[in-house]
Amino acid sequence: MANLSASYISFLLCFTTCINLISSHYLPENHVAFFIFGDSLFDPGNNNYINTTADFRANFYPYGETFFKCPTGRFSDGRLIPDFIAQFAGLPIIPTYLQPGKHKFTDGVNFASGGAGALVESHQGFVVDLETQIKYFNKVQKSLRQELGDAGAKKLMSKAVYLISIGGNDYITKNSSVSDEEFVSMVLGNLTVALKEIYKKGGRKFGFPNLLPLGCLPYMKAQSGGSCIDELTAIAKLHSAELPKTLVKLQNQLEGFKYAYYNLYQSFTERLNNPSKYGFKDATTACCGSGPYGGVYSCGGKRGIEVYELCDKPGDYFFFDSYHPSEKAYRQFAELMWAGNTDIVWPYNLKMLFQDNAFYCTEQFSISMP
Repeated sequence: MANLSASYISFLLCFTTCINLISSHYLPENHVAFFIFGDSLFDPGNNNYINTTADFRANFYPYGETFFKCPTGRFSDGRLIPDFIAQFAGLPIIPTYLQPGKHKFTDGVNFASGGAGALVESHQGFVVDLETQIKYFNKVQKSLRQELGDAGAKKLMSKAVYLISIGGNDYITKNSSVSDEEFVSMVLGNLTVALKEIYKKGGRKFGFPNLLPLGCLPYMKAQSGGSCIDELTAIAKLHSAELPKTLVKLQNQLEGFKYAYYNLYQSFTERLNNPSKYGFKDATTACCGSGPYGGVYSCGGKRGIEVYELCDKPGDYFFFDSYHPSEKAYRQFAELMWAGNTDIVWPYNLKMLFQDNAFYCTEQFSISMP
């Protein structure tokens, strides 16, 4: 009887171990998850589920009409850069983290929040700042450990690609007396803390667009009487000059750290200066808005001004609303970020990172960070 009991216990232990091994390795060997952080350039609708105002939401008509045929919370007429990157990578559209319900995170998840910055103070109380997005990511990592086991979760985290767009809102809302150089250092310092936290959890492959020329958005031009606001564009250029230095420093500090740095500033400027070359009829006026250049942020009539104008063909316009590009522009950006050459994205493009199936030694994941 004792021998029978011992055999039964041994069988149960073996069975449990086998089940754990199966659950830890059921994903295809070449599976690459996709995790997204940032602001309205990447937000798929997280702000739908927080206590905020319509200024920080896009869950109403005519947002989303081109592709989804209904508003999703994306600040455009259709898809955003992460939606196209997921498509190119053979993944489904990556889900919104804050949407209620049970989530499966093995394909990744999107934490981005319209209006968010690297600094907690940027639109504080109305958005999900980068620090909080990282806290949510840590919760996802724990959930994946429960689902896949420690080894399976570490493997998924190591092979995943992490896409981050942050900084624009910090500079748009800057009211600090510190110099632009000091302020950029603060923003990139907070970004560095976030990146090291992702690295600590296993992240190795990252994608970053730099900043667009902030002073040339329709909203800014309407404020200035028709010209770009040079001070805003200057700090965006400074950020875009300093970000690559930060990434090289991290590459030297953190073993296995790889990245794709996309010159969004250049892509944006080229289309503003020569819209017809890229298939746009208008790169000055927003498709949806009111006032000069469509620069009054009234698209949808929910932001305090009910009257707004809406174009017939968003694809003819580079800007969809007073701040954000159209789906057509986002597709062009995504294509460059995915497979562009080193004139526009370097040292890797995103396709290279998704196809890099290296699995980095798990012992490195809990190293103490500098």
